[in-house]
Amino acid sequence: MDKEKDHLALTNSLNFIEQIVEDHNTNGRFEKRVHTRFPPEPNGYLHIGHAKSICLNFGLAQRFHGLTNLRFDDTNPETEEAEYVEAIEQDVKWLGFSWDERKFFASDYFEQMYAYASQLIRDGKAYVDDQTAEEISATRGTPTVPGKESPFRNRSVEENLALFEQMKQGKFQEGAKVLRAKIDMASPNMHMRDPVLYRIKKAAHHRTGNAWCIYPMYDFAHCISDSIERITHSICTLEFEVHRPLYDWILESLGVYQPQQIEFARLNLSYTVMSKRKLLQLVNEKLVSGWDDPRMPTISGLRRRGYTPESIRNFAHRIGVAKRDNLIDVALLEFSVREHLNQVCSRVMAVLNPIKVVITNYPEGKTEMLTTENNPEDPQAGHREIPFGREIWIEQDDFMENPPKGYFRLSPQGMVRLKSAYIIQCQEVVKDAQGQIQELKCLYFENSKSGADTSGLKVKGTIHWVSAAEAVDAEVRLYDRLFTVEEPDKQEDKDYKEFINPASLVVLPHCKIEPSLRQAKLGERFQFQRLGYFCVDKDSSPQQLVFNKTVGLKDSWAKEQKK
Repeated sequence: MDKEKDHLALTNSLNFIEQIVEDHNTNGRFEKRVHTRFPPEPNGYLHIGHAKSICLNFGLAQRFHGLTNLRFDDTNPETEEAEYVEAIEQDVKWLGFSWDERKFFASDYFEQMYAYASQLIRDGKAYVDDQTAEEISATRGTPTVPGKESPFRNRSVEENLALFEQMKQGKFQEGAKVLRAKIDMASPNMHMRDPVLYRIKKAAHHRTGNAWCIYPMYDFAHCISDSIERITHSICTLEFEVHRPLYDWILESLGVYQPQQIEFARLNLSYTVMSKRKLLQLVNEKLVSGWDDPRMPTISGLRRRGYTPESIRNFAHRIGVAKRDNLIDVALLEFSVREHLNQVCSRVMAVLNPIKVVITNYPEGKTEMLTTENNPEDPQAGHREIPFGREIWIEQDDFMENPPKGYFRLSPQGMVRLKSAYIIQCQEVVKDAQGQIQELKCLYFENSKSGADTSGLKVKGTIHWVSAAEAVDAEVRLYDRLFTVEEPDKQEDKDYKEFINPASLVVLPHCKIEPSLRQAKLGERFQFQRLGYFCVDKDSSPQQLVFNKTVGLKDSWAKEQKK
């Protein structure tokens, strides 16, 4: 990453997490070290909320010249896969961050965790409970009513150690026993009412195979992994604020190194869902084409849609780090990508819904090369040549037979300028037997060439076009927001899937693009003039280019919603 240009570059202002770190450095806590970690569970693909966490953890370490670990919380073999591990690594790298050699797994520490759990048993701070999950839940009480102690809570240390060892050896069925911490069933914090530390799961693990049949709960694995790796600041989302007393209790009870857990507000983004479970449901029910469907809020989906890592980092920087949950308008994310693409994308011409124009007074068989700029925002981008001939394609929307007042595009007897080319005037509208427009016959004004216009003609409209003889055929996929309401999973008595936007994907199979795009490569991004930003999709082949719409030139969603 270019730290000089990136919006994540250091500034003088500090968010509340940075202020805590600064205070720790001032008072000497952690010997002025800063060591963070990004701890995803490999049970799905990362989404834009994880991108915020990635930027926060890696960015915090960068600011204070520290380190960041990538650690996979692989403690649930039933839902975790090696595919997800690889996808997560790819996403973090694509965002521009590196963990160097510091890639770890919670499963790296299973032996140490087992030893620590046994230590808690020996110290009288943990016990094996034979109650079912339903019975444990029923006896936890409520926030105002104390829970009831398990009838197995006062087993001897020796019995608990023996049962825990037998759990490890696979002598009990799933759900038959769990290991619980012995804390306080009357605690006002429900998470301190003898929480479960280990459960039995007889499922093959993607790394350890069948070596284990007991697995630690996240609250136990998380704090111990942090301690083993000597993390200084364990950054979590707000839902873990009430878990912090348990985090501290476990490490204090074991007498081991103790990081500082700090909570921040997770990212809630409008017009989408951020639950991995719901995203997986969309994939499994084939409501989207996969985890990398460009309508998905996953990092892989955003990448395929044409978003840039710079735009996502800048978005994360813009929204900042908050202490309370709020809903971020997806328009801010769209603005961030639009802002960056405007700086870096070449301007090209593409016609999505073509209608043919025949310039009757242009010489047959003649082709001339016209010069046009690549990117007015980039002085170094230069120019290119585009072919112009007797027959061209224009957008259907750029012609209207009965135009309203203020319409400045093409109409019968009306004139318009072709971008970087000539002024033309419509002379005749050719229709088929059903009254559908087949082509337009126009005149061009030879001395109206862009950049050397001596015609004296005044026109207010400029439209894009593509030479018919040299045009390249392409498929264009127009993507829009996946849901029609801001918070689809918070609609009373409604399934979030009821709000899927039926117009979230529109496929245009017969588009015409300028010949310079013939060699466009996977992932390359362009501004289709007057239409928006587009990128080359992985479904492209030598026979057929496929482009995805990344974002429009301006936010039209809010305007449409008001209609």
